[in-house]
Amino acid sequence: MVTFRIERLNREFLRLIADILANRLKNDAVRGVVLTQVDCSRDLSHAKVYYTVLNNDRIEEAGHALEASSGKIRGFLGREMHIKQIPELHFIFDDSEKKARDLEALIDRVIKEDSHGKE
Repeated sequence: MVTFRIERLNREFLRLIADILANRLKNDAVRGVVLTQVDCSRDLSHAKVYYTVLNNDRIEEAGHALEASSGKIRGFLGREMHIKQIPELHFIFDDSEKKARDLEALIDRVIKEDSHGKE
């Protein structure tokens, strides 16, 4: 069960990391990254940061750039937030949008096949 405090921290981490990626990091590989969710552990030792990219050709490049920049991002977070411990950041590609599109295409195909079968 996630506490209200952890939920608030998750939202704040999401907002701040997105701001850091957009305005403070000079790495062009992270420019097309869109953060979708942050999940912190209860003890704030680890945080999973889920992301997607605007250009699907740059998924691997963006992942490597995010992992390489995680120390700098933690440093910025440490200066911005007033908590004892800044979690270790783990960046995970969020493919839920692709799965949703694939599922929608499958449903459309089944509906189309079903309508042809009734005729």
